[in-house]
Amino acid sequence: MLVVLDSNVLLSALISPHGTPFQIYEAWRQHSFELVTCKEQIEEIRRASRYPKFKGILQPHLIGLMLNNLQRAVVYKKVPAKHTALDPHDSYLLDLADMAKAHYLVTGDKRAGLLEMKRVGTARIMTATAFARQL
Repeated sequence: MLVVLDSNVLLSALISPHGTPFQIYEAWRQHSFELVTCKEQIEEIRRASRYPKFKGILQPHLIGLMLNNLQRAVVYKKVPAKHTALDPHDSYLLDLADMAKAHYLVTGDKRAGLLEMKRVGTARIMTATAFARQL
């Protein structure tokens, strides 16, 4: 099963080790599914982890560990732009899920309009809670 996790899901996994995003992240680390990512997302996580709002919340060594772990995922270097989200910064997630022929795109971002789309290519778009039920 191929899965794209939105960066907000991955960052949430580091913020709360008792939440659903953390359970999903751990399920991937235990090989319950194959994670699909790209260089753009890895850079986004690196950049977002340095935002002032995360200072004191995200531990740098856990960010580093996650970034290292993401290298074990299916990592695309270049993802052609094809789709558009309400939040243009999230369009690459649609492109990635479609290009990789992912089964799921998991997000919590209501602003980008991804959840309302329900599907992109072969991927069902759903919340972390809904995806956790699928596991």
